[in-house]
Amino acid sequence: MSFTLADLEKRIDERSRATAEQSYTRSLIDKGPAHCAKKMGEEAFETALAAVAEDKTRFVSEAADLIYHLMVLLKAKGVALAEVEAELDRRAAQSGHAEKASRKV
Repeated sequence: MSFTLADLEKRIDERSRATAEQSYTRSLIDKGPAHCAKKMGEEAFETALAAVAEDKTRFVSEAADLIYHLMVLLKAKGVALAEVEAELDRRAAQSGHAEKASRKV
């Protein structure tokens, strides 16, 4: 199986056009970006805990939840995956240390 982040973005877009009663994705987006960010933060915390305290299966499951909630937040903020990919591509042009030092805080 080769399910990609682009596939996930498409599925989130499709589900965002359903009603909140039909779609968990729509219900998250309807609550706004702040709620989506909170959910993503919760998933990030759960993923970090699973990374150190759980088995690989649980960690993979939590990582999938985190990626899904990040992608929903991107949708809620009107940011396309291609924009994030472009930023990653830009950063890949230099070393990680140089890129991090060049960021504006």
